[in-house]
Amino acid sequence: MEDNYSIFRKFPSLEQASELKALLNENNIETILDDNAPSVDVTFTGNTLQNEIEVRIKQTDFKKAESILEKEVENLIETIDKDYYLFEFTDEELYDILLKSDEWNAFDYTLAQKILLQRGKPIDKDLLNSLKDERLKQLAEPEGNQKPWIIAGYFFAFLGGFLGLIIGYFLWTSKKTLPDGQKIYTYAENDRKHGKYIFYISLVIAPTTILFRVVSQILN
Repeated sequence: MEDNYSIFRKFPSLEQASELKALLNENNIETILDDNAPSVDVTFTGNTLQNEIEVRIKQTDFKKAESILEKEVENLIETIDKDYYLFEFTDEELYDILLKSDEWNAFDYTLAQKILLQRGKPIDKDLLNSLKDERLKQLAEPEGNQKPWIIAGYFFAFLGGFLGLIIGYFLWTSKKTLPDGQKIYTYAENDRKHGKYIFYISLVIAPTTILFRVVSQILN
């Protein structure tokens, strides 16, 4: 089932996504291509809908897929022109790429390691794993306080509008996908509780409001 698949990479075009799909399929990794419009990871804190092609794989295949990508770019790196922009990066900027590997493609991630090694800087599996663990901890933090949306949610809920229903639902149920494929709730537990309350209040009041308006129109 598709629910068992998580977003591995996103691409602006079907062609790019299909190339990765073919590579992973050649290595016995099942994939699903999906257009993310509308997005499944909707938040109220700045993440806007972007029409991208998502490559989804099973969470258990994430490490294997990452390894395949790193090996695939090894040959390309050997022929890279020395005026490639990463060669101008400082050591700190290159380490930042390793820390935020989810924001960079496999080529730049692997090249950053190569450049650091050429400069005599320490790079080993333990370091890479610790950087990935640290990044996961950062990304797993819930989104900042949602008080403005909570206030707006209650306001629209008691007005009987369906907007309160929508705000409450997303505050309560919205999830985000981590680089290792884990799906976790986007918002803090307390914000999610308010989302749940807003949703159920709206669920009760909205139909009542509609019924009242319908009856009023009939009587008039």
